Amino acid sequence: MGVVDALSAVLPGLILGGHYALLILLSLYGAHRLYHLAVWRHVFREAPMSPDAMALDQWPMVTVQLPVFNEKFVVARLLDQVSKLDYPADRLQIQLVDDSDDESTGIAAQAIEELRLHGVAIEHVRRPDRTGFKAGGLDYAMRSATGEFIAIFDADFMPQPDFLKRTIPVFTDTEIGMVQARWTYLNREQSLLTRVEALMLDAHFAVEQMIRSRSGAYFNFNGTGGVWRRTAIEDAGGWQADTLTEDMDLSYRAQMRGWRFAYRGDVECPSELPSDVAAFKTQQHRWAKGAVQVMKKVLPPLWRSKASLHIKVEATFHLSGNICYILMLIDSLFFLMPSVYLREDSYASAWLWLDIPILIFASLSHGIYYLYAQRRLGHEVLRQMVIMPVVFAASIGLGVNNSRAVIEAIVGHETGFVRTPKVGGTVSEVGSSKPQAATYQALRFIWVDRLELLLGLLFTLFIGWSLARGQWLALPFLSVFALGYLSYGFASMRLDRSKQKPLTLQKARILEEPPLIEARDAPKHSQDHTVSERVF
Repeated sequence: MGVVDALSAVLPGLILGGHYALLILLSLYGAHRLYHLAVWRHVFREAPMSPDAMALDQWPMVTVQLPVFNEKFVVARLLDQVSKLDYPADRLQIQLVDDSDDESTGIAAQAIEELRLHGVAIEHVRRPDRTGFKAGGLDYAMRSATGEFIAIFDADFMPQPDFLKRTIPVFTDTEIGMVQARWTYLNREQSLLTRVEALMLDAHFAVEQMIRSRSGAYFNFNGTGGVWRRTAIEDAGGWQADTLTEDMDLSYRAQMRGWRFAYRGDVECPSELPSDVAAFKTQQHRWAKGAVQVMKKVLPPLWRSKASLHIKVEATFHLSGNICYILMLIDSLFFLMPSVYLREDSYASAWLWLDIPILIFASLSHGIYYLYAQRRLGHEVLRQMVIMPVVFAASIGLGVNNSRAVIEAIVGHETGFVRTPKVGGTVSEVGSSKPQAATYQALRFIWVDRLELLLGLLFTLFIGWSLARGQWLALPFLSVFALGYLSYGFASMRLDRSKQKPLTLQKARILEEPPLIEARDAPKHSQDHTVSERVF
């Protein structure tokens, strides 16, 4: 009984201490966002970058690379849109970097043939193998690229005709290695999910990228919708496939070599958001895991470098942010509900001195950040405020999915991945409530889906307990957690009953190589790509 009595005396303190320790760690990341707004908000008052347009005979050679894999719904649209780029035809090379193993290749070949008849300089690049996937494809295509600058667009992007003429002049500054444009979204209003995704990404592009760029901190190429100086890619060591976010990896390596990046928030590049939960979770898993892999790879040499403390601290917050998902999940599993129970008999005012600051920094700071981005973009802030509880729930609900990604990255566990599916169609069709149907394979981890559902049900039961005991202050927090986990859990159950094909981890690792349709003579890769097979 002595041990039991001692444990019962210590356990409440351990639970409350663990709960608040996790919240304080989360608050650091929230406080960092408020720091961005408080200290660097003045950068938005600076005049936007408007370099003088080059004279016609000064436009440099540009290669546009379009990496695709099984994009039968959008590849023709992509080629048509890129062919409309307003740039001197004799100084523009277009490469479709095609790793497809379905009818996409035939669709692309036909579209390319038609464009060639109209004088468009476009090549259909096919590899003997798929080593390195997107990074490997871009590295392979570089061997036959003729451009001094490399513009990259994923399959769902639709660059405007003036894209190159608004970005290439930035490179008159010879220290600029990359220019990133701002993403916009064709299907923003398609569903509540796409509205939430757009709101999250708006904060990244309208606030975070701008602040990092103008404050002198490192920021990343987003994988598409940007232009690279070729010598910057080569000087940084080229495309490497040892992380799942090859774009972020190359960005940090290039900036550590002394190249500066420019962000053009005034140049928009329309794209397509994942239209269902399965696709969204797959995308988020890849981004979270890749960021932690890059963190492991570049932070140690960055902290040993002569870069400023500002750059080092900002890079640490940037690359380690996904660790917050593990903190939230641990709190959900072990501390949050017991802490509410233990505080039942406490006076609410006794905790306010700790709860209110934590609430502001750990939760409301992110909401302020999101809404400030909407204000910067000229959107209706009040309309976006209505869905903020759903935004918080969506972030919390990703805890299981993204915690798995972070743990895999930390321990060095390799997994297979699938591309984020695109539905295609015109702008109006993509933005409609009934987009073109697409059957695709989605990488699934069944235990993740089940744990999400279990946590959602547990929080729902605890909401009932809180109602019965009059724990009114806890209800908003418990409700957001319940909504987040239940949303993802039930969406996964619907997926099980749909026509979509779940792809197990084992199957993802043994995907067959695509047949060689149009091989180009080129030497084999000198890089030793060790990343596991995946689809981008």
